[in-house]
Amino acid sequence: MPGKQLSSTESSLGVDIACLQETKLADSGTLREESYTFFWKGKPPEEPRQHGVGFAVRNTLMTSIDPPSAGTERILTLRLSTSSGSATIISVYAPTLYSTPEDKDQFYGALDDVIPRTPSTDVLYLLGDFNARVGADHEAWPSCLGAYGRRKMNNNGQHLLELCCYPGLCVTNTLFPCKDIHQVSWRYPRSRHWHQLDLVLTRRTYHSVDCDTDHSLVASKVRIAPRKIQSGRPRVNNTCNARNPLKTQIFLNLLNVTLARETSEDDTTDLIWSHLRDLIYSAAISACGKKEQKNADWFEAHWDKKESVVEAKRKALLAYKNALNTTTLTALRIARKTSQQTTRLCANTNWLNLCSRIQLAADIGDAKGIYEGIKKATGLAEDTRPNGRPRLRFKDVCKRDMKQCNIDVSSWESLAEDWPSWRSTVISGVREGEDARNAALAEKKRSRKQRERQPQQQSTFVCDECLKDCHSRVGLFSHSRRCR
Repeated sequence: MPGKQLSSTESSLGVDIACLQETKLADSGTLREESYTFFWKGKPPEEPRQHGVGFAVRNTLMTSIDPPSAGTERILTLRLSTSSGSATIISVYAPTLYSTPEDKDQFYGALDDVIPRTPSTDVLYLLGDFNARVGADHEAWPSCLGAYGRRKMNNNGQHLLELCCYPGLCVTNTLFPCKDIHQVSWRYPRSRHWHQLDLVLTRRTYHSVDCDTDHSLVASKVRIAPRKIQSGRPRVNNTCNARNPLKTQIFLNLLNVTLARETSEDDTTDLIWSHLRDLIYSAAISACGKKEQKNADWFEAHWDKKESVVEAKRKALLAYKNALNTTTLTALRIARKTSQQTTRLCANTNWLNLCSRIQLAADIGDAKGIYEGIKKATGLAEDTRPNGRPRLRFKDVCKRDMKQCNIDVSSWESLAEDWPSWRSTVISGVREGEDARNAALAEKKRSRKQRERQPQQQSTFVCDECLKDCHSRVGLFSHSRRCR
C-alpha cells in the first residue's frame, strides 16, 4: 500500500506507532514520508511475496527508537526509549487456522524465543494479527483473559493462551467492556460473522480506516513519554552554495550584523560559545539554505490527482460497512478500480518523465545526469559507497601476507609444486615475519617511552585558576569547563 495514503490516515487518527501486517514486501527496508517512517520485513526477493510485518513510526519519535534490524516475515521487534525506561514492541502476523501444523509450530516456537530475550526491565507489547479466537472462558484462563471475551476458542487461540501463561501475558482486548463493534476487527466473508483476531493492548477499534485490508484498525492508548536516544539535531546545510560569491557575501553581511552585539563581561565561556555557534548557524541557513530532496517520490508528487479518488474510495468503504447490500458493494468495487487505474497512470507518467530525463542527458552528453537517472530507475540508493579504501580480494590478502613473510609473489606457484620445500619456506617466512613484527612493535614502544621521558615545553594555554598547562586550545577549553 502506498505510504502516503497510510500516512495521511494515521495522521488523521493521531496514531504515533502502528504495527503493520501482510505488507507483502520483499526483504527489509525503510521509507520516510512527510509524517511517518515505515519499516518492513518480508521474505527474500527470490521467494513469493507473502506475509510480511512492519512498523509505521511518527517522525517526531525517530530520535527515541532503535530501528528494527532483525526479524522474520512474521515477527519484527522495535525498541522505544521512554522517560520511565524502555518499551519493546513486537509486530506479529500469525499463521491462519488452515495453515500446516509445521508452520504453526515454527511460528509459536520463534515467538517463544523472542519473548524471553526481551529485557525484564522493559515494558513488553505484542500487537498484530494473531488469527486466533481466544474465547470468553475467563474461569479457565484467569491470568490471560478478562471477563469480556467473545465467542468460542479455536485451535490457534489454544496455542496463544498457552504461550501467554508462562511469561504472564494477558489479552487486554478482553479486560474492558466495550461496544460489540469495538470488540471485533475482522468479518468472515462467507458467514459474515465478526471475530476478534487482532489482539493488542487496546480500548477501541476504528472501523472508518481505509487501509486496503479486510481487517479493522485496532489501537492501543499507552501513556508514556518518549526520551531521545541521541542528543543533538542534524544540521546539514547546502554547502554547494558556498562557492557562489553572492551567497558568500550575504553570509558575511549577516554574520557581521549579528556579531555587532557586544558580550558582557559576566558572560561565561560556554555562553559566548553557544551564542557564536547559533549566530554562525542561523547566518549559514539564511544565506545558503538547507539541502532539499531534488526529486519527490512519485506517489507524493502526484498526490493532487490521487487525493480525490482515495477520498471517494474511503467514503464508499464507510457506506458499505454501514449498509451491507449489493448497491454499496458495487460502488466500493468501482471506487477501488478507479483508484487502481489512477495509481497506475501516475506511475506510468513518472516512468515516462524519468526516461525522458535520461534521454535528454544522453543527448546533451551529461554523464552525471545519466548515472543519477539510472540509479533512480534501478532503485540504487545515493551515496552508498563505503568509507575508506576498497576491500581487498582474497588473492590480494594472500599476496600481502606472502610479502610480509619474504616470499616472492611472482614465483610462489612453481615453489608450491615441491611440497617439502614450500612447507619449509612458509614456516621460515612466518617466523621471520613474526620476528619483524615484534621488532617493529618494540621499536614503537621504545620511541613512545622516550617521548614520555622528555619534558614538555611550556605553552601559552595555561589555566587561570589552577595554572595547569593544557598544551592546546581545545584542551584548555575542555579543562576550563570543569575547573571552576
